[in-house]
Parts: sequence; structure tokens; C-alpha cells
Amino acid sequence: MTTTTTTEHPQRTPEEVRERHAQNLGHQVAGGVFNPRQLLTSFPEALRKLDPRHQARNPVMFVVWVGSLLVTVFAVGDPSVFTVAVAVWLWLTVLFANLAEAVAEGRGKAQAESLRKAKTDAVAHLTDGRTVAGTELKVGDLVVVEAGQVIPGDGDVVEGIATVDESAITGESAPVIRESGGDRSAVTGGTTVLSDRIVVRITAKPGETFVDRMIALVEGAQRQKTPNEIALTILLSTLTIIFLLAVVALQPFAVYSGGEQSVIVLTALLVCLIPTTIGALLSAIGIAGMDRLVQRNVLATSGKAVEAAGDVDTLLLDKTGTITWGNRRATELIPTPGTTLDALVDASRLSSLADGTPEGRSVVELCAVEHSRPAEADEHEKTGEFVPFTAQTRMSGIDLDGRRIRKGAASAFTLGESTKAVVDEISAQGGTPLVVAEDDRVLGVIRLSDVVKPGMRERFAELRAMGIRTVMVTGDNPLTAKAIAAEAGVDDFLAEAKPEDKMALIRREQEGGKLVAMTGDGTNDAPALAQSDVGVAMNTGTSAAKEAGNMVDLDSDPTKLIEIVEIGKQLLITRGALTTFSVANDLAKYFAILPAMFAAIYPQLDKLNIMHLGSPQSAILSALIFNALIIVVLIPLALRGVRYKPSSASALLRRNLLVYGLGGVVTPFAGIWLIDLLVRLIPGIA
Repeated sequence: MTTTTTTEHPQRTPEEVRERHAQNLGHQVAGGVFNPRQLLTSFPEALRKLDPRHQARNPVMFVVWVGSLLVTVFAVGDPSVFTVAVAVWLWLTVLFANLAEAVAEGRGKAQAESLRKAKTDAVAHLTDGRTVAGTELKVGDLVVVEAGQVIPGDGDVVEGIATVDESAITGESAPVIRESGGDRSAVTGGTTVLSDRIVVRITAKPGETFVDRMIALVEGAQRQKTPNEIALTILLSTLTIIFLLAVVALQPFAVYSGGEQSVIVLTALLVCLIPTTIGALLSAIGIAGMDRLVQRNVLATSGKAVEAAGDVDTLLLDKTGTITWGNRRATELIPTPGTTLDALVDASRLSSLADGTPEGRSVVELCAVEHSRPAEADEHEKTGEFVPFTAQTRMSGIDLDGRRIRKGAASAFTLGESTKAVVDEISAQGGTPLVVAEDDRVLGVIRLSDVVKPGMRERFAELRAMGIRTVMVTGDNPLTAKAIAAEAGVDDFLAEAKPEDKMALIRREQEGGKLVAMTGDGTNDAPALAQSDVGVAMNTGTSAAKEAGNMVDLDSDPTKLIEIVEIGKQLLITRGALTTFSVANDLAKYFAILPAMFAAIYPQLDKLNIMHLGSPQSAILSALIFNALIIVVLIPLALRGVRYKPSSASALLRRNLLVYGLGGVVTPFAGIWLIDLLVRLIPGIA
């Protein structure tokens, strides 16, 4: 697998990548911080969601909607202050639940609107000489795009090379290179060619382009409930049914005891006891998870992929461009016995002056920076005959003044025992040895190092603390792979990897019940991307790779996979934390409402009125008001997500129970008591 991170952004560190995410298109539109104004702008949409057809999708809130309608009917027939107040706060509970979902969707719709503005209907110049509108293109059409023209549709470059401005899609201002015959051939409709000429084969129908899919996904039009979300919805529905049966069964006991309760009171009790808080926020949490990915320029084709990222057990990471920078650089010159360092420096520099590869340039740079040699060839050196590298000779160099100076693979030279030992040592340490010789006499060895990106060891340590196993995938030999793996701190490595080897590794992991995530950008990566549970395709990659994966990284940064896992875990933790808080809330509401309902019949129950609420009506209304307001209070947390710190599952559970379990018990006691102080002041509330 090849990547383009180092080609297009060679000096970007992981920290700089995260910094740039704060400036990209998604962040500019959505913003990572909750703004209270979003509540006002989303209010009209929340009102539209009062439609019963929409409410029926959420069983918990549908019960509240039915209860609100029922109490409203009684309020019309008996417009007492208490009945009207209960009806109003029941409707507000439904409205606030709609508001949470509307705010989450509103952020996505803002992103979609920005993408629509960036979308351009371009004219397409076909290779047969015809000119048609971009909307009339068919899959397989060949389109010529020259400098200054907009690419009319998604496709693959089949001829030529060009620089392309993709800032409208990725938010990245720097142009990128797209060329035929490699893993950087995919182009996106609506982007602009800045130089040269390319021929593009169209791979998507009008209306089904990458931008169209982005718009549909970020505005939530295609959002489907994830497996965990469905399971939690079933659990919440079951709890709702249990509490409904309990409340219905309560009335016969109340009648028998001489304390018959009104439908208004029973409805208020039911709404306060069912898990309305998490029921109201569940949809918003899922939408916000997708939104956080978009803010980081990652497009997930489904919420299921985001959720799976949170449960990943094994990460497959490509070495080149992900763990290492990918450009091997000369880091040391080692002379053979009997050769001075100066002689080796001069020969290494001369052999590399005409070498335009990154390795060759790095040799010249090393000689200039550390050994004070000129970085450019002088007039005399330019008279030499430069010998290019070939696969047959496996060496390059210069013929100058009767001297034959060459550098190349160790296998191309006859080496002494001491030089062989140096070559083997460099290979064992993860480097690449280049031998330098003059007139068949070996002068020394150049060490090329594929430098591990800064901070990678720490990030892998975090993943290990999360219980995730990391596997480095590389085409290097086992000795080099082992050295790089040890330096980077990954748990395991797969050396000399071929596409079928990746597939076999993924299947072995999955057969053991593990979820696997990987990145890829080439057509040969497509099978493995499709097989993995979380397949992140690079936007610079081929159309086959993007179709096979369930996520697309618009920045084409393979290290983003680590952040995707963190976002997935944050989604799951946020859902679990708010579920814990919601269930814990019911305990305080129990102490508020039940003693108020039956204290007159059973004075002993007054001992449970530990909050010393004013009256049965004020207690019931206070609990109902708190039940509605807590939804609004928790909207920012649902959208932002619970802060995630890498730790073990047991540590996460302890923190969850301590903060959100205990907090879910204590907060309602304080909130209901304070609200009761105000409710007592309302005339007509006994």
C-alpha cells in the first residue's frame, strides 16, 4: 500500500495535522463548541418534529407525546393551574427532545449548505470532441480537463499528471498531485485543475458523486440507527413498558386504599420514571458522533462504522507515511577501515549530485550540513558524466577525471567482512545501507533511515492502554520491519506483506472475535478494506478503495485512523454515561413523587419526603419541570461528547458510575428542591 501524506505534506507532524483540523471546512461550518444561539435557530425545526409520524420513531418520546396529548384534553375540560402547568411541561419535554435532535442535525445541514455552495456544475469536454454539461455525463465517459478548468465529475485519471485544488472539498489550501497509473489517480467533481492536462474516466453518475454523498450524509438524510443504538432503544422501550404497567397497576391499589389518583398525576409519574433523558438525547448523540468525524475531514458512510471504531481490537497501520515519514534520509557516513571520513564524504557527494531522488538529495544535504561541502556542483564537476540508477546495475554515480565513483545496493558490490558487518547492522536496526565505491574499491557505507514520526510511540502506548493491538504492515524485509516496529512501539508487524497477506491477517483476527480497522488507498487494498470492520480509504486513493471502505479521509492522512478510534470510543462512552445518568435520575424522582402521592393515605411515607417538598402538587410539578430542563442542560454534553481518556474498561466503568451514576442521583435532589421553592410561589398550586 502506498500513501501520499509525505508527498503532499512532507513536513506535517501529527500535532500539526490536529492543529489544521481546527481550521478545515468542517470545523469552520460546524464548530466544535456548542453555541446557545443554536437552540434558537433550531427551534422552528423542533416544532416541526412534533409530527406524530416523527415521534413514533422514538418509543420513549412517543409515550410522552401521547401523555401530553391526553393531559391537554383534560386541561381543556378542567383548566386548573396544576393541570395546565403539567400539560405545558409535558409538551416542553417533547419539544426539548426534538430540540436536541434539531441542533445536532442543524450543524450537519450547515456543513451540507457550505458544500452545496462549493459544488459547481461544470462543462465537460469529451475526448471525442463533444462538449456536454456535467449533469449529462455517464459512467465510463472520458473527459479532458486542462489548467483552470473544473473537473466535471468523480473519476480516475487515465492519462497525464496535474496539480489540483481540492480546497472546496478538503479545506486544504495546498494543491495536490493527481496522476494516472498509481494510487493517486482519483479526482473529485467540483475541484479545479491548476496546471497541465489530464484525461479523466468518469466513475459516478450525476447526483451520485462524492460531494452529493457527502451532502446527504452530513445533513443526516441517510442516517440509520447503529446496532448498539437499536439495542439501547429496545432496552429503553422495555423499561418504558415496565413502568407503564407499574403505573397502570398502581391505580387499583390507590382506589382500594381510598386515595384514587387523577390521570394527570399518573401521567406525570410515568413520564418522570421512564428514561426520557437518554431517550431524548439518543439520536443527537449518534448524529454528533458523525459530526465530530466530519469536523476532522473524515466522511463515514454509516454510523455503524463510527460505532465499530469504538470497539476496535486490532489496528493495521501501514509503515510508510503512517508510522514513518516515508522518505528515507541519509543520516550517517561510515568509512571502511583504511578510508578517511573526508574521502567518503567527497565520494558520497559526487555520486549523488545528479541523483534527483529524495535519498540522493539527502546525501548531498548531509554532506553540506554536517561536513561543510558545497550543496551544488561546481563548473568542473558538471563536466563529469553522470551515471543514472538502473534496475540492472542497482547503482548510480559519476565518471570524473578518470575516477569511477558509484553508490548503490550492497548486493551490487563485493564486500569485505568488516563492511558486511556494517551493512547487516544497519539492516538489523531498520535502516537501508548504500555502499559507496571508487574504481571497485569500497570506501564506506551510507546509512539511510526511515524516520519514525514524533509522538507515535506515545500514541501507540495510549492505544495499548485502551486494549487495542497495533500491527505495522510493510513490504520491508523482516529485519528492517522488526527494528522499525521496536522503535515505533507497535505490538506486532507483518513484513513483506502482499494484498493476500493483509486479507489473511484480517480474517485471522476476525475469526478470534476481534474487530479490525485499517487504512488503504490503492486498488490492491480494496479487498482488505472491504473485509475489515473499519476501512478508512484515503481521498487521494483510487475509486475502488473509496468504494470498498466505510470511511473516507479527505486529508489522506493515514494516522487519522487513531483519532477515528478515539472518536468512536467517545461516542460509546457518551451514550453509556448519559444512559447511566438518566437511569440514576429516576431514584430522586421516586423520592419526590411517590411520597407526595400517598403521604395523605399512608403518613409513614412522609419519611421518604427527604427533600421536604411543599405539597403533592408542587412535588409532582417540580419533578416534571426538572425532567424537561435536564434535557436542555445535557444537549451541549451530548453534542460535544464526554471527554475520553485512554484507560482500561474497568477504570472507565468506575469513572462512569462515580461521575454520572452518583451525579445522576445527587443532581435531581438539588434541582427538584430548588425548583420546588419557586413552584410554591405559583398561585393555585396547593
